Amino acid sequence: MQIYDFVEWELNKFRSECNFTPAELEYFNLRAKCKSNIEISMTMNISERQVTRLSKKVKQKILKVI
Repeated sequence: MQIYDFVEWELNKFRSECNFTPAELEYFNLRAKCKSNIEISMTMNISERQVTRLSKKVKQKILKVI
């Protein structure tokens, strides 16, 4: 599952229904723009490990909504 493969209405559904934390939402929005985890870590000023953790949390929440 790649976040950037979803269409805009699906992205909006996830934004409203997944109850993302601010960090998770920022990660989600950056991935929707096809940013890599390395680019996200530099943009959010966090480690790649933290980005990986955010990724897992976001994907778990998306799977619950699907």
